[in-house]
Amino acid sequence: MGRLRRALHFVPGANEKFLRKALTLAADSLILDLEDAVAPEHKDAARASVTDWLREVDFGGRERIVRINPMDTPWGERDLEVTMEAPPDAYLVPKVQGPEDLRQIDALLGRIESEQGAPAGAVKLLVLATETTAGLLCIRELALAPRVAVLTWGPEDLAAAIGARRNRDEQGNLLDVFRYARSMTLLAAANAGVQPVDTVYVDIRDADGFRRECQEAAWMGFTGKLTLHPDQIPIVNETFTPSAEEIAESQELLAAFERSHQAGSGAFRFRGRMVDAPHLARARTTLERARQANLI
Repeated sequence: MGRLRRALHFVPGANEKFLRKALTLAADSLILDLEDAVAPEHKDAARASVTDWLREVDFGGRERIVRINPMDTPWGERDLEVTMEAPPDAYLVPKVQGPEDLRQIDALLGRIESEQGAPAGAVKLLVLATETTAGLLCIRELALAPRVAVLTWGPEDLAAAIGARRNRDEQGNLLDVFRYARSMTLLAAANAGVQPVDTVYVDIRDADGFRRECQEAAWMGFTGKLTLHPDQIPIVNETFTPSAEEIAESQELLAAFERSHQAGSGAFRFRGRMVDAPHLARARTTLERARQANLI
């Protein structure tokens, strides 16, 4: 299942105040952003500051992720070369055009790891797979690329890429093409055995809408969500962490399965319904997530 990734929280690169605040939050992962949060004239300074953070700051066990600039910009490759002086745990790769982008990154990181004497493939990739139309159309291949640990998606850049005037309707529901991108992210991640993480919710004032979207994502099979504001993090952690009731039911189901298995039966009745292999797999997944969150 990989590491626990519920709230993955964005921190603007080179903003010391936001970093210090983020280090007090309950996010599992911090995304140090060198792309959208940094103006072109400040890219070099932000890159140097983020590298210093990686070298000197105690992140308290939180995953350290750097969002680089796209590889077809003047900054993407340099982002990797400089920050690998103090390697992060992972890179978030935006605006991916195809698997060749990821193979290029894998080759560059592999060379640096070899020079440093570090284990090959130690630094992972999180891929923003739908910010370009090309990326969305080859999303299966992106999920299968080297080093990929997480697949996520982005409706804002996709909207710009296809000329959409908006990505949600008047009630805040995603429009069809963006629901498709979300679903394909989940399916491609499941096919490749990597973690699917849901996208940001930009209306930071709408806590109810955010909670509904988190719950829907968790029901569908996403394991976490990107966050923009500290107030979103507790909602994500609550929603993507198994409840006491879910844990108890899963434990009870597995115990009932053992009894049924010893009696020579496959499918069996549990709490008034017939259950079999898919229900057992879901129960095991629930308990593994509970273990990762130190609940059992």
